[in-house]
Amino acid sequence: MRLSDVRLVRVPQNCASAVHAHLRKVGRDGFEGLGLWAGRQSGDVFTVEEAVIPAQKHIRTEDGVCVITEAQELHRLNVWLYRKKLSLIAQIHSHPGRAYHSSTDDQYAVATTVGCFSLVMPDFATGPFAINRLASYRLDASGAWRSISASQAARMITIVE
Repeated sequence: MRLSDVRLVRVPQNCASAVHAHLRKVGRDGFEGLGLWAGRQSGDVFTVEEAVIPAQKHIRTEDGVCVITEAQELHRLNVWLYRKKLSLIAQIHSHPGRAYHSSTDDQYAVATTVGCFSLVMPDFATGPFAINRLASYRLDASGAWRSISASQAARMITIVE
């Protein structure tokens, strides 16, 4: 099975909360944050088992803000995923205002397997964590991040107790 076959992503509440808390914390200081969901696929269902907050640099310039995960951390993360036999299904990050996928988000994604999701929280994650409030994208076979409607994302990605 491939990640592009996934039709339902089940995310434990604690994994959603862990990423949200991180995004909110760095957002209070005026920075974007990044979190990841990793887990296992069974058929067309992907179950998130871990929320991962990779080492990251928060940058603010005249042009705006961004978050960077450097090569050494990406390598460490890939080794960890391999050893635990986990796969990334989503990257979640925040923006200072409206949620959208910028050209920087397109070019420097951490979750790069076809079928992965990229979720963007608006307003430095100050609001509640709800899938239908996020800008949602999925990586297609051409390597492009395709927008998913809020209702479609909420049907595909469910937060479970």
